[in-house]
Amino acid sequence: MQIKQLTEIGLTDGEARVYTSLLSLGSTTVGPLVKKSGIAYSNIYEVLNRLMKKGLASFALKSGTKYFQPASPENLLDYLEKKETEIKNQKAFLTEMMPKLKGLQQSVPDQEAEIFLGLKGLKAAYAKMISYYSGGEWFFFYSHKHAYAQMADRFYMSISKMMKPADNVRAVVDNSAKQSKFIKYSKRIKWIKYRFVEFPVPTNVDIYKNKALFISWSPEPVAFLITSENIASMFREYFESAWKSVKKYT
Repeated sequence: MQIKQLTEIGLTDGEARVYTSLLSLGSTTVGPLVKKSGIAYSNIYEVLNRLMKKGLASFALKSGTKYFQPASPENLLDYLEKKETEIKNQKAFLTEMMPKLKGLQQSVPDQEAEIFLGLKGLKAAYAKMISYYSGGEWFFFYSHKHAYAQMADRFYMSISKMMKPADNVRAVVDNSAKQSKFIKYSKRIKWIKYRFVEFPVPTNVDIYKNKALFISWSPEPVAFLITSENIASMFREYFESAWKSVKKYT
Protein backbone atom coordinates (compact mmCIF):
# COMPACT_ATOMS: atom_id res chain seq x y z
CA MET A 1 0.00 0.00 0.00
CA GLN A 2 1.56 3.31 -1.06
CA ILE A 3 1.78 6.24 1.35
CA LYS A 4 0.14 8.59 -1.18
CA GLN A 5 -2.85 6.27 -1.52
CA LEU A 6 -3.28 6.12 2.23
CA THR A 7 -3.19 9.92 2.54
CA GLU A 8 -5.85 10.14 -0.17
CA ILE A 9 -8.27 8.13 1.99
CA GLY A 10 -7.73 10.37 4.99
CA LEU A 11 -4.55 9.34 6.84
CA THR A 12 -1.90 11.95 7.51
CA ASP A 13 1.53 11.49 5.98
CA GLY A 14 2.92 10.47 9.38
CA GLU A 15 0.11 7.98 9.98
CA ALA A 16 0.62 6.45 6.56
CA ARG A 17 4.38 6.08 7.14
CA VAL A 18 3.96 4.48 10.56
CA TYR A 19 1.19 2.14 9.39
CA THR A 20 3.14 0.87 6.36
CA SER A 21 6.21 0.47 8.58
CA LEU A 22 4.15 -1.60 11.03
CA LEU A 23 2.96 -3.79 8.16
CA SER A 24 6.59 -4.42 7.20
CA LEU A 25 7.94 -4.94 10.75
CA GLY A 26 5.05 -6.75 12.39
CA SER A 27 5.10 -6.61 16.19
CA THR A 28 7.78 -4.11 17.14
CA THR A 29 9.00 -1.64 19.72
CA VAL A 30 9.22 2.04 18.84
CA GLY A 31 12.97 2.02 18.12
CA PRO A 32 12.82 0.08 14.82
CA LEU A 33 9.57 1.88 13.99
CA VAL A 34 11.20 5.30 14.32
CA LYS A 35 14.09 4.20 12.12
CA LYS A 36 11.90 2.71 9.38
CA SER A 37 9.15 5.33 9.28
CA GLY A 38 11.38 8.38 9.60
CA ILE A 39 9.03 9.83 12.24
CA ALA A 40 10.84 11.55 15.10
CA TYR A 41 10.89 9.74 18.43
CA SER A 42 9.19 12.74 20.05
CA ASN A 43 6.18 12.32 17.70
CA ILE A 44 5.95 8.55 17.29
CA TYR A 45 3.63 7.90 20.26
CA GLU A 46 1.20 10.62 19.17
CA VAL A 47 0.99 9.09 15.68
CA LEU A 48 0.54 5.59 17.12
CA ASN A 49 -2.26 6.82 19.38
CA ARG A 50 -4.09 8.30 16.38
CA LEU A 51 -3.71 5.02 14.47
CA MET A 52 -5.08 3.07 17.44
CA LYS A 53 -8.10 5.40 17.67
CA LYS A 54 -8.72 4.71 13.98
CA GLY A 55 -8.53 0.98 14.60
CA LEU A 56 -5.38 0.55 12.53
CA ALA A 57 -2.88 -0.38 15.27
CA SER A 58 -2.73 -1.94 18.72
CA PHE A 59 -0.10 -2.87 21.30
CA ALA A 60 0.73 -5.66 23.72
CA LEU A 61 2.91 -5.60 26.84
CA LYS A 62 5.78 -8.07 26.93
CA SER A 63 7.95 -7.97 30.05
CA GLY A 64 6.79 -4.40 30.67
CA THR A 65 7.67 -3.21 27.14
CA LYS A 66 5.08 -2.07 24.60
CA TYR A 67 5.08 -3.90 21.30
CA PHE A 68 3.01 -2.31 18.56
CA GLN A 69 1.41 -4.20 15.70
CA PRO A 70 -0.68 -3.20 12.70
CA ALA A 71 -4.34 -4.03 12.23
CA SER A 72 -5.24 -5.96 9.11
CA PRO A 73 -5.41 -3.82 5.95
CA GLU A 74 -9.06 -4.86 5.82
CA ASN A 75 -9.58 -2.54 8.77
CA LEU A 76 -8.99 0.32 6.35
CA LEU A 77 -12.41 -0.49 4.90
CA ASP A 78 -13.92 -0.28 8.40
CA TYR A 79 -12.15 3.07 8.83
CA LEU A 80 -13.64 4.38 5.57
CA GLU A 81 -17.11 3.11 6.45
CA LYS A 82 -16.87 4.89 9.80
CA LYS A 83 -15.82 8.10 8.03
CA GLU A 84 -18.71 7.69 5.60
CA THR A 85 -21.16 7.33 8.49
CA GLU A 86 -19.70 10.42 10.18
CA ILE A 87 -20.02 12.41 6.94
CA LYS A 88 -23.65 11.32 6.53
CA ASN A 89 -24.41 12.39 10.10
CA GLN A 90 -22.65 15.72 9.57
CA LYS A 91 -24.56 16.25 6.32
CA ALA A 92 -27.87 15.52 8.04
CA PHE A 93 -26.97 17.94 10.85
CA LEU A 94 -25.96 20.63 8.34
CA THR A 95 -29.19 20.14 6.38
CA GLU A 96 -31.15 20.65 9.60
CA MET A 97 -29.11 23.76 10.44
CA MET A 98 -29.27 25.31 6.96
CA PRO A 99 -32.41 27.45 7.51
CA LYS A 100 -30.86 28.95 10.65
CA LEU A 101 -27.56 29.60 8.87
CA LYS A 102 -29.37 31.28 5.96
CA GLY A 103 -31.26 33.38 8.47
CA LEU A 104 -27.96 34.59 9.89
CA GLN A 105 -26.71 35.38 6.39
CA GLN A 106 -29.77 37.50 5.62
CA SER A 107 -29.28 39.53 8.78
CA VAL A 108 -25.75 40.60 7.79
CA PRO A 109 -25.45 43.48 5.27
CA ASP A 110 -24.01 42.28 1.97
CA GLN A 111 -20.87 44.33 1.41
CA GLU A 112 -17.79 43.76 -0.71
CA ALA A 113 -15.44 45.57 -3.07
CA GLU A 114 -13.65 44.36 -6.20
CA ILE A 115 -10.98 46.01 -8.34
CA PHE A 116 -10.65 45.61 -12.13
CA LEU A 117 -7.63 46.87 -14.09
CA GLY A 118 -7.30 48.03 -17.72
CA LEU A 119 -9.89 48.15 -20.51
CA LYS A 120 -10.43 44.38 -20.32
CA GLY A 121 -10.95 44.76 -16.60
CA LEU A 122 -13.49 47.54 -17.19
CA LYS A 123 -15.38 45.32 -19.61
CA ALA A 124 -15.38 42.49 -17.05
CA ALA A 125 -16.65 44.90 -14.39
CA TYR A 126 -19.57 46.03 -16.57
CA ALA A 127 -20.31 42.42 -17.54
CA LYS A 128 -20.52 41.51 -13.87
CA MET A 129 -22.65 44.58 -13.12
CA ILE A 130 -25.10 43.78 -15.92
CA SER A 131 -25.29 40.14 -14.78
CA TYR A 132 -27.13 41.40 -11.69
CA TYR A 133 -29.72 43.26 -13.77
CA SER A 134 -33.25 41.97 -13.25
CA GLY A 135 -35.32 45.03 -14.06
CA GLY A 136 -35.60 48.36 -12.33
CA GLU A 137 -33.71 51.59 -12.87
CA TRP A 138 -30.03 51.92 -13.66
CA PHE A 139 -28.47 55.34 -13.00
CA PHE A 140 -25.14 56.82 -13.94
CA PHE A 141 -23.10 59.99 -13.74
CA TYR A 142 -20.65 60.87 -16.49
CA SER A 143 -18.16 63.69 -16.99
CA HIS A 144 -16.63 63.84 -20.45
CA LYS A 145 -13.01 64.80 -19.78
CA HIS A 146 -10.94 65.67 -22.85
CA ALA A 147 -7.91 63.65 -21.73
CA TYR A 148 -9.76 60.32 -21.97
CA ALA A 149 -12.74 61.26 -24.21
CA GLN A 150 -11.71 59.17 -27.22
CA MET A 151 -10.79 56.16 -25.10
CA ALA A 152 -14.07 56.34 -23.19
CA ASP A 153 -16.18 56.74 -26.35
CA ARG A 154 -14.51 53.75 -28.02
CA PHE A 155 -14.96 51.70 -24.88
CA TYR A 156 -18.65 52.49 -24.38
CA MET A 157 -19.44 51.95 -28.05
CA SER A 158 -17.73 48.55 -27.82
CA ILE A 159 -19.86 47.43 -24.86
CA SER A 160 -23.14 49.08 -25.92
CA LYS A 161 -24.67 45.78 -27.06
CA MET A 162 -23.76 44.17 -23.76
CA MET A 163 -25.44 47.01 -21.88
CA LYS A 164 -28.73 46.94 -23.83
CA PRO A 165 -30.49 44.58 -21.38
CA ALA A 166 -30.54 47.48 -18.92
CA ASP A 167 -33.46 49.14 -20.68
CA ASN A 168 -34.50 51.58 -17.96
CA VAL A 169 -31.49 53.90 -17.76
CA ARG A 170 -31.19 57.52 -16.67
CA ALA A 171 -28.02 59.60 -16.72
CA VAL A 172 -26.86 62.90 -15.30
CA VAL A 173 -23.90 64.22 -17.28
CA ASP A 174 -22.03 67.49 -17.59
CA ASN A 175 -22.53 69.71 -20.63
CA SER A 176 -19.20 68.73 -22.15
CA ALA A 177 -20.61 65.24 -22.65
CA LYS A 178 -22.83 66.54 -25.45
CA GLN A 179 -19.75 66.05 -27.66
CA SER A 180 -19.45 62.38 -26.77
CA LYS A 181 -19.98 60.06 -29.75
CA PHE A 182 -21.43 57.39 -27.48
CA ILE A 183 -23.93 59.78 -25.92
CA LYS A 184 -24.98 61.09 -29.35
CA TYR A 185 -25.49 57.48 -30.46
CA SER A 186 -27.48 56.43 -27.38
CA LYS A 187 -29.65 59.58 -27.57
CA ARG A 188 -30.40 58.90 -31.23
CA ILE A 189 -31.72 55.41 -30.51
CA LYS A 190 -33.45 56.69 -27.33
CA TRP A 191 -31.85 54.04 -25.16
CA ILE A 192 -30.87 56.32 -22.28
CA LYS A 193 -32.66 59.36 -20.81
CA TYR A 194 -30.20 62.20 -20.24
CA ARG A 195 -30.14 65.42 -18.30
CA PHE A 196 -27.19 67.74 -18.81
CA VAL A 197 -26.02 69.92 -15.93
CA GLU A 198 -23.75 72.93 -15.55
CA PHE A 199 -22.19 71.82 -12.27
CA PRO A 200 -19.50 69.11 -11.83
CA VAL A 201 -20.68 65.51 -11.49
CA PRO A 202 -18.82 62.42 -10.32
CA THR A 203 -16.70 60.98 -13.11
CA ASN A 204 -18.27 57.72 -14.11
CA VAL A 205 -20.40 56.20 -11.40
CA ASP A 206 -23.01 53.56 -12.30
CA ILE A 207 -25.62 52.61 -9.70
CA TYR A 208 -27.95 49.63 -9.76
CA LYS A 209 -29.75 48.38 -6.66
CA ASN A 210 -26.99 47.79 -4.06
CA LYS A 211 -24.13 47.99 -6.60
CA ALA A 212 -21.99 51.02 -7.38
CA LEU A 213 -19.37 50.91 -10.14
CA PHE A 214 -16.71 53.62 -10.08
CA ILE A 215 -14.44 54.21 -13.08
CA SER A 216 -11.14 56.05 -12.79
CA TRP A 217 -10.00 56.97 -16.31
CA SER A 218 -6.26 57.10 -16.96
CA PRO A 219 -3.83 55.48 -19.44
CA GLU A 220 -4.52 52.30 -17.43
CA PRO A 221 -8.17 52.63 -16.29
CA VAL A 222 -9.32 51.18 -12.98
CA ALA A 223 -12.83 50.08 -11.98
CA PHE A 224 -14.12 49.58 -8.44
CA LEU A 225 -17.28 47.50 -8.08
CA ILE A 226 -18.74 47.99 -4.61
CA THR A 227 -21.63 46.07 -3.14
CA SER A 228 -23.09 48.23 -0.40
CA GLU A 229 -26.66 49.33 0.13
CA ASN A 230 -25.46 52.40 2.05
CA ILE A 231 -23.09 53.62 -0.67
CA ALA A 232 -25.55 52.86 -3.49
CA SER A 233 -28.35 54.67 -1.64
CA MET A 234 -26.16 57.71 -1.03
CA PHE A 235 -25.34 58.06 -4.74
CA ARG A 236 -28.94 57.30 -5.71
CA GLU A 237 -30.17 60.18 -3.53
CA TYR A 238 -27.57 62.51 -5.00
CA PHE A 239 -28.55 61.40 -8.50
CA GLU A 240 -32.24 62.16 -7.89
CA SER A 241 -31.34 65.56 -6.50
CA ALA A 242 -29.20 66.36 -9.57
CA TRP A 243 -31.89 65.00 -11.91
CA LYS A 244 -34.60 67.19 -10.42
CA SER A 245 -32.41 70.27 -10.65
CA VAL A 246 -32.94 70.22 -14.44
CA LYS A 247 -36.50 71.06 -15.46
CA LYS A 248 -36.77 68.88 -18.54
CA TYR A 249 -35.17 66.12 -20.54
CA THR A 250 -32.39 67.25 -22.86
